Formats: sequence, C-alpha cells, structure tokens
Amino acid sequence: MARFSGRVPWPPRRRRFTGRRQGRNDRHERPDSSAGTAKPSKGRLRALTGNRSVAGQMFFLQILIVLLLVVAAVTTLVVQSRSDRFQGAKDRSVAAAEAFAHSPGLVAVLRSPHPSAVLQPLTEDARKRGGVDFIVVMNRQGIRYTHPKPQEIGKHFVGTIKPSLNGHVTIESVHGPLGNEVQAVVPVTDARGAVVGLVSSGLKVRRVSSAVDRQLPLVLGAGAAALAVATAGSALANRRLRRQTHGLGPAEMTRMYEHHDAVLHAVREGVVIVDADRRVVLANDEARRLLGLDPDVDGRPVADLGLGPRTTELLASGRVATDEVLPVGDRLLAVNNRPTDRGGGPPGSVATLRDSTELLALAGKAEAAQSRLRLLYEASVAIGTTLDVQRTAEELTGVAVGWFAEYVTVDLAEPVLSGEEPPTGSSREAPELLRVALAGIREDHPLYEAGESHRFPSTTPMATGFLTGESVLITDVRSADDWRAQDPERFELVVNHGCRSLITVPLQARGVLMGVANFWRTRERPPFEEGDLSLAEEMAARAAVCIDNARRYTREHAMAVTLQHSLLPRGLPEQNALDLAHRYLPAQTGVGGDWFDVIPLPGARVALVIGDVVGHGLHAAAMMGRLRTAVQNFSTLDLPPDELLSYLDELVNRIDQEAVVADEDAVVAGATCLYAIYDPAGGVCSFSRAGHLLPAIVHPDGTVQFPELPSGPPLGLGGLPFEAVDLRLPEGSSIVLYTDGLVEDRARDIDSGLRTLATSLARPGRTPQETCEAVLGALLPDRQRDDIALLVARTRLLEPDHIAEWDVPSDPAAVADARAKISQQLTRWDLDESAFTTELILSELITNAIRYATGPIRVRLLYDRTLICEVSDTSSTSPHLRYAADEDEGGRGLFLVSQLAQRWGTRYTPEGKIIWAEQGLGGPLL
Repeated sequence: MARFSGRVPWPPRRRRFTGRRQGRNDRHERPDSSAGTAKPSKGRLRALTGNRSVAGQMFFLQILIVLLLVVAAVTTLVVQSRSDRFQGAKDRSVAAAEAFAHSPGLVAVLRSPHPSAVLQPLTEDARKRGGVDFIVVMNRQGIRYTHPKPQEIGKHFVGTIKPSLNGHVTIESVHGPLGNEVQAVVPVTDARGAVVGLVSSGLKVRRVSSAVDRQLPLVLGAGAAALAVATAGSALANRRLRRQTHGLGPAEMTRMYEHHDAVLHAVREGVVIVDADRRVVLANDEARRLLGLDPDVDGRPVADLGLGPRTTELLASGRVATDEVLPVGDRLLAVNNRPTDRGGGPPGSVATLRDSTELLALAGKAEAAQSRLRLLYEASVAIGTTLDVQRTAEELTGVAVGWFAEYVTVDLAEPVLSGEEPPTGSSREAPELLRVALAGIREDHPLYEAGESHRFPSTTPMATGFLTGESVLITDVRSADDWRAQDPERFELVVNHGCRSLITVPLQARGVLMGVANFWRTRERPPFEEGDLSLAEEMAARAAVCIDNARRYTREHAMAVTLQHSLLPRGLPEQNALDLAHRYLPAQTGVGGDWFDVIPLPGARVALVIGDVVGHGLHAAAMMGRLRTAVQNFSTLDLPPDELLSYLDELVNRIDQEAVVADEDAVVAGATCLYAIYDPAGGVCSFSRAGHLLPAIVHPDGTVQFPELPSGPPLGLGGLPFEAVDLRLPEGSSIVLYTDGLVEDRARDIDSGLRTLATSLARPGRTPQETCEAVLGALLPDRQRDDIALLVARTRLLEPDHIAEWDVPSDPAAVADARAKISQQLTRWDLDESAFTTELILSELITNAIRYATGPIRVRLLYDRTLICEVSDTSSTSPHLRYAADEDEGGRGLFLVSQLAQRWGTRYTPEGKIIWAEQGLGGPLL
C-alpha cells in the first residue's frame, strides 16, 4: 500500500487519498505555464481556470459567485424600487381622480352650459395640491373640459374610456400631450348611478424614473461594500486552503485521488484509519467485508461498530501490533496496527487486515453446512404447528424464503383442501392445482397468486415433478427450451423478472401425491446445486407429512361435522306458542355433543330441550344423536320434565354399562340437559335440569333473570331425583337456553360470561333473531374451541276467547247438555263444519269418564292451529284402544275417536289424567 511521509494533510471524511505527493521543490521547478507563444488573453484565462492551484481556483470561483450575488441583489433592488414607484404613481393617480370625481356639485357643473370655466381653475388647484401632473375632466364622448395646457381643452382625451363608461376604473400608460404618462380614468355618476362624465389623473413616467435613479448610487455603494467584505473573507479562506493543499493543482489532486483509490480498493488487504477521537476516518472495501461494517461507517466511533472486544480495543487504543490474530465472526484475521503521527503526521492509527485463504474456504463450507442444518431445524420446528392444510403450506414458504430461495410456492390439488385424496391424473398432463401459499422477497412477481387455480403445461418442470413423483433441478431456467416452446408468455415473464434457478419437489406422503413445492432463485444469488436439492427434498418431505396429517384431520373433521349436523334439528316445527330463533356453531377444532330441540306437545304446548355431551369427537356426536332421539321418544309419552330426565338418566346409565362390558377402556358417557315445557294457555313454563346451566329469562321490560332452579346431577350419575319448577311468564318474555361454550372460554371464566350475557340480553323489544345476533356478537370468542348452542323463545299466550272449559256432572244425562255447549262454542268460533265430529269425540270421552272415572269431570276446548278437546278426571287409569268383537256391546268408543281425530292420547297430572284429541281445521271429517 502507499505510504505517507512528511507533513501529509489529514484526509477529509469520505475522501480517499492515494498516490505520491510532489515535494515543494518539485512544485517550484514546474515551468511557468504562462510562457510560450500562446496569445496573452488565452494564457491569462488558462492561468485563471486551468493551471492555478486548487486554492487559487476556489478564490476565483468565490469572487465570481459573490459578484454575481451582488449584481443580482442590486438588480433586484432596482427593479423592486421601480415597481414600487410605479405602483405608488398609480395609487396617487387613482386617489386624485376618485377624490375629484366624487366632489360635491361636480355632476351639476358637468350639466351646466360652460363647465370648463368652472372646472379649469379647480382642477389646476387640485393638481398642484395632490402632487400629480394633470387632472382632466371630460364628458362621456371623451372631450376635455380641463387640462394643464389650456389649448388641449375641447380635444379628445388620449386613452381608453370605454370601461369607465361602464362604471369601471381604468389604469394605463399612454403617450399624451405631456409625454409618457401613467393615468387613471374614473367615472362620474349621478344620484341614479348613471355615468355623466369622466375624470382622469396621472403622473409622467420620468418623475417615477428619476426618483429611482436618485436611489441607485446608494444601492450600488452597498453592493460594492458587500463585494469588498466577501472578497476579504474569500482571501482568508483561500490562504488557509492553500496551506492545506500545499499549492497542488486540480490535475495533481485528481491524479493523487485516483491513484489512491485504485491501490486502496485493488489490494486484498483491509485498511482502517482511525483518528485521535477514535472515529473511523477511512475503511476500504476489503476492511468492510472482513469486519462486516456498514457502508456509512466513516465518521462513526470505533466503539459503535459492533465489533468484538479485542478488535475494538486494538483499533481504539492505537497501540502497535504486528500480525496479531483476532477472531472476527467466523474468521481469523491477522492485524497490523501503526500510529500515523510519526514524522509529524496527524494523530491516529492505521490498521491492516489479512484473511487466511484456507481458513476462509473452510469457514465458507462450515457456514453453508451450518446454514443448512439451521434451516432444517427451523423447518422441523415451524412446519406442522396446526392441523390446517393451508397454514402448513404457508409455514413451508415462510421458512424457506429468504434463507434458501427468493420465492417459494406450494400448489396442491383442490381435493386435498377438503380432506380428500387427489385424482391420480393421466400420464400426459398434471391435474388442475390450486396455489395455496406463496412467499417472496418482492410483491411484483410474475408467478401465480395465492388462491389462483392453474394447470401447468406438461413440459414444464413443475408438471414433470408432479407426474413422475421425482424432484427436478433447473440450474438455469433459460435453458428450459421445452417450457419456452409450450408456454412462451409465462416463460418470458419469469425470465425477465430475474428468476434464474428452480427446484421443483413433489409433495408426497404415504403414497399420496398431493402437489408440488417450487423454490426459485434470482440472478442476485448463486444458482441451485445438488446439495440444495437434497435440502429442498427434506423440507418438502417434512411439509408433505404435515399436509397429509392436516388433510386426514380435515376429512375426519368434515365427517364428524356432517354427522353432527345430520343429528341436529333440520328445522323448527310449526306452532303458535313461541317465537323461536336458534344458532348452532360447531367448534373450529373437533366436534362436540351440544344439541337442542323444539318438540310440539299436546294441548298447544311446546317442549324446549338443550344439552351437552361430555367430550368431543365422533363419540360425543353419536351420543348426542342417541340422547336427542331418546328425548323425542320420551316426549311422546307426555311426561313431566323431571320424569323425562329420570328416564334419560337411566338410559345413559345403561349405555355406560354396555360400553364397560364390551371394552374396559371405553369412555363413560356423561351429559347435561335442561328440559322445559311451555303452556300458552296459562303462560306457565315448567323447568327441570340435569347439571345444565341456568336459563335466562328476559322479561318484556328488558329485565334479565337467571331463576334458581334445582340442579339435578348430570345424566349418567344416577342416585338422585330430579325436580321441576313452574314459572309463570308474562307474554313477550324470552326464554334463553345455551351451552357452556357460549359463556366460558380459556380467556373468560363463566361468571364473567354470564354477566356479559345478561348485559347483551337487557334490551326490550328485540325479536329472537336479533337477540341471537346480539348475544353472539358480544360473546363469540376469536377462536372457538367448543360447540355453541343457543335457543331463544319468546312467549305467546293463547287468546282467552280461544279457550272454553266447563265442569260436567258425573251423570250420563249430562252428555246431551255438553254436546249442546260444544255446538254453541264452535258456532262462536265459526267452526260449524267441525261441530258434528267434535260432538262425537267429546261424547265418547265424557261417557268413558262418567263410566269408569270418579270425582269431578272437566271439559276444555282449545282453538289453536288445531281444535283440541280435553276431558280431565281424577282417575289414574288410562283407557286403551282395542278391537271389539262382534258380540261385544262396548269397546268401540276409543276406536271411533282415533278414526275421527288426527291424534289422541292421555296425559297424567297431579290430580289425575287428561284424555285429549286433536282435529285439523278445514279438512274432511274422516
């Protein structure tokens, strides 16, 4: 490298000095460039611009710049002053003309026979007092009435008067009788606003120019003073610059810098110069590479470079070092350090750095191997964190992009996303694939976007890898002539974008070929090699197994969800007792056993059911289906809620016993349930629960209540009875049934969930649909881990005039009276066509009650969607339908009732039983 001796100037920041400096004797012995046969003018110009030293040229340029600035400032001041004078002249002219035009009595004088006699002395007096050169009054035709020169009176005015005749003020410069003038023309208007004359006033241009010329010497003097001060300052700066550059000329300085740069950047040895303040003055390219420095390292303190402690200490201390070995990253550098102040140089130090070739090669190989191991480790940790096909593909692209490739894409057959196996396809073309994931260093790429379906041409490397099941390495994409010939447009887009190297790896696991992964490198990085191919195959194999696991899980989850939905209600039954709305949201991971049901019961009543099976998966879904079927069957017996839960509990116990006998490791079933029956005739709802959450009752005024219902044990435990509680609900109340997935989550305890539920429900006047939306909007978690079942029922009451009931004496003669009352009531309901059938049914039911029952007998008719006939007594004996023999005198009454009614049955009460029959309205009798 170049060596500096003598008093070498300390190089300024971000400038590189190389080469050998000429001595002072050399500079004195240079021939005089002004001598010779050249013309004196050209020689003098060359001396000023070309052969002077840097200091001389800087002085000349500074003087030139200052001179130009002074000239520009003087010119600006003169122009501005002249402009201001002209503006002042215009303003004075307008003011004088406006004042005279609006003077009192002017309109009357203009209309007098001899206006000039009156106005001439007045305008002359006003002109002298106002400091203007003329004030001229004229009529609408521009004939002057006044003028400083009396001979001009009676002549046409020189100027533009048409705008002023329209009521405007006109300002212009003209050549008039007095010379070049700046004048203003103002209209004179009468009381009605009509223009009756004009007044003009103005100044001569030379009066304005003379004022400016009087100020010019002052402006020039100030400019000359500023030039003198600037020249003195430039001379001082030039003197200092001359000392620093030692009088070198531009060519010599340029040659020295070029030589210095060439040497400094050509050597394979790092150079770092540090000044006395321990800041980096200069670091060549090799030093930046070896030490890992930023491009803007010049001027930064050594301590802020992020180097190791030993390297920082050596560069900052400035101590002498010879071939001292320092570890820097994965390199071992031989460092030499010397002070720069020997022989009168500036304080500081210069360090040289060398790297061993063998160590560098070994370090490069070790770095590549370490990078690959690190990439494989990250892939094994980051890929497969979820059982989601798309997310797994995105994890593969996220791991490989940047470290391994500039662009990474994953294309899968569409059936894979739904859990199915892709079709095998033909041997000639790949099936249609869906781009599931894409990651890259830039957004403006020519590749297919994520979510886009496409079919690779058969000659492309991607199709070849998918069809053969083997990886494909393309070191240079430009050599893929088959691809270019079949898909030239896409090929040119890829090549023009800079994609130069490609690895295509099929995603195959357990014999299922699901798609391909493509790794792209651009021309900024080395092309792929055989070692990179094995690394890509390992990452793709890991991703393929994870994608296949996610695919299988997706298929099983879809099957479970399908089974679950098939076991849930397909729709809500038609009934008039309740306005209903429901929501069912399966868990995002797995399925559960939550269910609900709405079951119409005799007597216009409706049963509401909600339950939750313990656990998740197909077992829970199947158990839920069995329980729902059981509740449907038990409800046909018209059992009270507590008795129905007892039967359901016994069924769950039996299922558990069967499972234990078949398999000792079988999962024991368990469930919670709430069963409620609402009667619109009286507005009473009977509740019973087996370990389930309390229902929420929303009253018509918006008050939310969680009634204290006895909590029976969950289904399957047995041993304890269930209790039922009757609540009378006002019409318009809402019964809200729900499962624990709505109010309980990992981030929220159940008490907090119930408070939020009560807050979201506390709003009167909402429909059940609106209530469902409000509840889910307030309580639905970001990631749902459990099923959510929600059922909202708003109560209705049967109209009082649609209910008819009376007592019947236990006397066969009372049957005729009952038939008459029935006929009258049906006439009031406009159901005369059903009167005959209803009389027959009630006659048989009342006759049976009189014959076989004891105690009082009561008849009730309900007019709802159907006509419901009920006969109650105190007996607990239930009649049974049978076929009567030919010789039997009785036994045909219930058979007749079953033929005439749509449905009939018996319901037990605490007082006895009720035999009921339902008839359709508007249908045939039989």
